[in-house]
Amino acid sequence: MTLTKRLSFLFCFLLPVLVVISEMIGGVSYLIVPISVFIILPILDLVIGRDDLNPSEPNFLKLQNDPFFRYLTEVWAYVQLALVIWSVYRIAVYPHSILEFGLFALALGVVTGGIGITVGHELGHKNTRYEPFLAKMIYMTVCYMHFYIEHNRGHHTHVSTPNDPASSKKNQSFYSFYPQTVVGAYKSAWELEKKRLAKLGFRVFHYRNEMIWYLIITISFLVSMVMFGSYLSGGNIRFDILVFLVLQSLIAFSLLEMTNYIEHYGLKRKEVTPGKFEKVLPVHSWNQNYFVSNALLFQLQRHSDHHANAGRRYQALRHYEEAPQLPFGYEVMILIALVPPLWFSMMNPILESWEKNRNTLT
Repeated sequence: MTLTKRLSFLFCFLLPVLVVISEMIGGVSYLIVPISVFIILPILDLVIGRDDLNPSEPNFLKLQNDPFFRYLTEVWAYVQLALVIWSVYRIAVYPHSILEFGLFALALGVVTGGIGITVGHELGHKNTRYEPFLAKMIYMTVCYMHFYIEHNRGHHTHVSTPNDPASSKKNQSFYSFYPQTVVGAYKSAWELEKKRLAKLGFRVFHYRNEMIWYLIITISFLVSMVMFGSYLSGGNIRFDILVFLVLQSLIAFSLLEMTNYIEHYGLKRKEVTPGKFEKVLPVHSWNQNYFVSNALLFQLQRHSDHHANAGRRYQALRHYEEAPQLPFGYEVMILIALVPPLWFSMMNPILESWEKNRNTLT
């Protein structure tokens, strides 16, 4: 891996700095964060271009085990926690107009969701004890801890099948998909815990149910933040802090679900026998390789390899040419997904053409 690409993964740490700067300035300056992600980043993608290079076989294991890349994700977890606590401090101590309050939550949510949940996703797939702990800490800050259960044990098993609430169907709009995935994923996480506990001989309402603990931890975090802010403001109960944290969480996990919508749109695994589907392959995820956005998202856009090799670390993910390719990076595709007619007119022809070529080759 070149030094440029190695250092490019530091790019994400600029966004918390932009949040801090915009909070110091106030007004509409918070918009610099979404503008950076959804306008400046796509321009840089087009200027710098794609990166289709894969790790060489002789260097693969060395790259996979390089601690530098692991440290970046671990450090981010603490940066995110500190950023959220600092934001509560700012809301509690300094006056904000309604506009500033909303834009501050938007800017923070873009960072905690667009980058934070991406990092949590990376950490949550690792077979250490420390990294999944950090993943759960990140999910706690955005009120989405059940994602750890449903994504790892549900989504990765049922991806691109009718059984997966996080896989979008062809001609399904994002607005139809959103309640399916938000509600469906939460219900799926409870069901997965119920099945796990049943195998151990326990009922669902048991102290070993992780979903119960995640609920307690999330509520405790929110309450502690309200108490912290109330203390800073002289003892007055600050319910606006609760509103702020819930609003930034809503923005954060909505960005996650927009990404879920994009990653598997219209792709299907073949049903080999009733209720049994073919093995998850790279062709069951959309792929993209723009250099800058892949650096910002820890190569999440090489999603095809991630689903084929879930334990592989982000720096070692490979590009698969045979996988369906998105026309733009996630940041642009998210905006397009918000306009269903535009999404369908762009994506359906690509999907149909790719399916036709794949059927011809097989």
